[in-house]
Amino acid sequence: MPVPEGLAGMRVDAGLARLLGLSRTAAAAIAEDGGVLIDGASAGKSDKLTAGAWLEVRLPDAPKPVENTPVEIEGMSILYSDDDIVAVDKPPGVAAHATVGWHGPTVLGGLAAAGFRISTSGIHERQGIVHRLDVGTSGVMVVALSERAYTVLKRAFKQRTVDKRYHALVQGHPDPSSGTIDAPIGRHRGHDWKFAVTERGRHSITHYDTLEAHQAASLLDIELETGRTHQIRVHFAALHHPCCGDLTYGADPTLAKKLGLERQWLHARSLTFAHPADGRRIEITSPYPPDLQHALDVLRRHEL
Repeated sequence: MPVPEGLAGMRVDAGLARLLGLSRTAAAAIAEDGGVLIDGASAGKSDKLTAGAWLEVRLPDAPKPVENTPVEIEGMSILYSDDDIVAVDKPPGVAAHATVGWHGPTVLGGLAAAGFRISTSGIHERQGIVHRLDVGTSGVMVVALSERAYTVLKRAFKQRTVDKRYHALVQGHPDPSSGTIDAPIGRHRGHDWKFAVTERGRHSITHYDTLEAHQAASLLDIELETGRTHQIRVHFAALHHPCCGDLTYGADPTLAKKLGLERQWLHARSLTFAHPADGRRIEITSPYPPDLQHALDVLRRHEL
């Protein structure tokens, strides 16, 4: 098409963004990949547009939809199942569902391989997902199988009527030994994939009690009132008591090595909620996986 008069004098990336409804970053990427020609010549993102010049733009192929590849997952067991829900014991290294950039196993893929059929609405790759656990966090995760369960459980998590309890082994000894952390969480300014306590972050509340106090670390029982990404990890790191093994949020690598940890010591211990079909109260609990149990045993033997 010819360059419209209204875009004359604009940079290529700015003009394309306005013309095609793209972000300026996306328009710049197209130009940098050689996808923009002006009068037959390749144009850079900062070149200027001239009214009437012949503009050719080659748009990138649409990304392929992500899929939850059915694959049997070692260590993922079924804790409870019926016609409406299934609860799994998620091992570390497994994502809740497929996302762009993740090529490892997913809970939904493992359920598909095990013969579970999910009949719910929502985004294709997230069907049945009513809450998530971090890839590196193990423990109880519930998935809705029916549309009724999906609707009821989504509402329950949103309204915070689900009792979510985690156990975490944190460095040192939180003071007080039992308490509440009320601190907003937002994206870390320097790292898109990290989070931090920030003044303009989202409201976040964590309640905790100390179950065991050892020389180097404390085992905590944690109840989440809100459910922000990395909430427990961020809150205790902000108190200078990061989860043992959580090198991303400042844990001591020497202690992690002594404990044999290759990930954060954080486990989704239990979920308690009203069953979406009949309202009866149901509690599902997960035992500690071998790596977390080993680390705790080392502490209990007073080896640290």
